[in-house]
Amino acid sequence: MAADRDTYRVGGSLASASRATGFTLVTLAYVAAFLAAAAVVAAMRVGHPLTVAFLADVIATFVVFAASVAVANASLYDPYWSVAPPVIAAGWVLWSTGGDLGAATGRQWAVLLLILTWAIRLTANWAVSWRGLSHEDWRYVQLREERPPGVPWWLINLAGIQMMPTLVVFAGLLAVWPAVSVTGRPWGGLLDIAAVVVTGGAILLEALADRQLHRFAGDPANRGRIVDVGLWRYSRHPNYLGEILFWWGLWLFALAAAPDWWWTVAGPVAMVLLFVFVSVPMMDRRSEARRPGYARHRRRVPALLPRRPRER
Repeated sequence: MAADRDTYRVGGSLASASRATGFTLVTLAYVAAFLAAAAVVAAMRVGHPLTVAFLADVIATFVVFAASVAVANASLYDPYWSVAPPVIAAGWVLWSTGGDLGAATGRQWAVLLLILTWAIRLTANWAVSWRGLSHEDWRYVQLREERPPGVPWWLINLAGIQMMPTLVVFAGLLAVWPAVSVTGRPWGGLLDIAAVVVTGGAILLEALADRQLHRFAGDPANRGRIVDVGLWRYSRHPNYLGEILFWWGLWLFALAAAPDWWWTVAGPVAMVLLFVFVSVPMMDRRSEARRPGYARHRRRVPALLPRRPRER
């Protein structure tokens, strides 16, 4: 195991490849994943769309995992979080309308366009920050270095980095199914309005938080400092808060379309658990190790829900 840790090289033999080459390989991996998912859909034409989408989602994840192993970079999975949802949602809308998007309802269009907007922004955000095959997310590096003895890296990569997020995101998408497939309730009620406001507001919140963070980090004068400007003054992770609210907004669409599907609240709840118990603690531990005074910052500023910081 120690030898495995010492010899692993992110990017493997392609570590020195150009950034353009890295993006080309990512694109090819995702095309292969899409084709594999399409093959599943074609082979299960009589299956329930939820079941078909789930199996196609899992198979596509396996394809991306295989590609990440081939190039020794788990970050090949990172855009999957935002690429898969619009594809799945579009597939469900097409199934519901018999392939005629002209027959789509206002609610179907609202859900689809909001998911697409969220996906384009989040995927672009990843593309800007990913430097190529030699660059792997710091969380994956940490997981690889701190994994228990005897546990192979490929297993953590598959189960923890790739399959677990796929399952959590699919849980979040459960609410999208009734939102785009149940069309008996009229569009435009209070719940629909609330859903648009929460989902759209979440996208704006996440985008503003990311922009403020990038501007702060891009200023050499802020090197080593704790970001505490704009939204970050009132919440340690406003970008995570935006992501969580996005999935709650999609659940409101499900309530508006089909109240009997209230149990799909399991999706946004899973998102809350993921961020509260995994993402936030990992980011806070890293910040404490890298930035003096972050422990004091944690006591002053809440993790997610914004409020005025406590007095120093």
